[in-house]
Amino acid sequence: MTEREREILSGEADVKDNYRYKVESQVRSRITKRLEADVEVLSEHYPEMFQSLQGLICEDSE
Repeated sequence: MTEREREILSGEADVKDNYRYKVESQVRSRITKRLEADVEVLSEHYPEMFQSLQGLICEDSE
């Protein structure tokens, strides 16, 4: 996410609801499309980076 997207989604930025929904949709789309492809590349070609990413994500869910 960009710094601005973080501000909007965290509620730090004062924006209209419609704009916040648009940003949510854009970020969600990036996660489901681009991040999935990025994870596949990391998993196959850079397993150490993949494990690092996996550790960051899974750490918060425990």
